[in-house]
Amino acid sequence: MTAPDIQLEDMPALQQPVFIAGFFGWGNALNVATDMVDYLVEKLGAKPFARINPDVFYRFDQSRPIVHIEEGRLMSLHPPGGTFFYVSSGADEPDLVILKADEPTLRWNRFASELFSLGRRMGSRMLITLGSMYDNVMHSDRHISGMASCEKLFARLESGNVNRISYQGPSAVHSLLQLEGPKVGFDCASIWCHCPYYLQGTSHYGLLAGLCGVLKTVGGFSLDPGDLEERWDKLSGQIEQMIKRKPELQRAIEELQQEKRKVSLAGLKATVKKDDKVINLQDFFEPK
Repeated sequence: MTAPDIQLEDMPALQQPVFIAGFFGWGNALNVATDMVDYLVEKLGAKPFARINPDVFYRFDQSRPIVHIEEGRLMSLHPPGGTFFYVSSGADEPDLVILKADEPTLRWNRFASELFSLGRRMGSRMLITLGSMYDNVMHSDRHISGMASCEKLFARLESGNVNRISYQGPSAVHSLLQLEGPKVGFDCASIWCHCPYYLQGTSHYGLLAGLCGVLKTVGGFSLDPGDLEERWDKLSGQIEQMIKRKPELQRAIEELQQEKRKVSLAGLKATVKKDDKVINLQDFFEPK
C-alpha cells in the first residue's frame, strides 16, 4: 500500500483557515519566505499536524537528504520535504495553516491538487504564497510586490502598498498554485519581497516586518512585528557603520544607487543574471 502524498498526523478542527506557504529554493532570497513562516510558527505557537511525502515530490539527486554521521555511525537521515502547522485563533479572526517546505522538484500539478484538496477538507478558501528575489534596491527600502486572483485581494495588497507584478521569465511553484487555485474555488495571492544584493549572508528584519504588515492586511489576522522592527533598527545601524568604514562597499552601493535611478521598480525587469556583481555583506565583516 502506497503512502499518501500528504501524511496526516492529526486533522485539527479549524474555521475557514487561511493557508500560508513559504518554500526553500529559487524564490527565497535572503531566506525571507522561510524566515517569515518560521516567525509565524514561533510567534503564534503553531503546531505541526502533517508532512509532505518526500518520495512523491522530490528528486533526491537534486535535493539531497541531509545526514548526520558520528564516529562511523549513521545517526540520522533527513530527506527534503515540508511540514504543515496550524493555528487556532479562538477569536473573531481566521485560523491559519502554515506550510514550510522545500520547493517540490517533481509533480507540481499533483502537489497543487493535493494541497488544495487538503485545504478544501479543512474549510479553507484562501492561499497566500510567500517569495523573495534579489533586486536593485537598498537595504533601507521595503519594496514588496504581488499578484492576486481576484480584485478583492488586489485591493488588500494595494492597501498594504504592494505593487502589482509585471514579469516574464522562469517561475516557481507559486505561479502554478496561483493558476490552479481559482479553478477549485480558492482566492490566491503571492507576495514577493525585493532584497538588496549586498545583504546576502544576513537577515532583513525590516522586510520581514513589512511583510508582516501585508499578511495582516491580506489574511485578516493580528500580528505585532515590533520585535522585528527592534532587530532591524540594530542591524541597520550596524550596516550603516560598516558602509562608512569600508570604501569598497560604499562604492558598490553607490553604483547600485545609480542603477536604481535607471530602473523602474514597478515591474521585475531588474532580475539577477549570472554575470551580475553580487556583494556578500559577510565579506566585509572584520575577521574574529
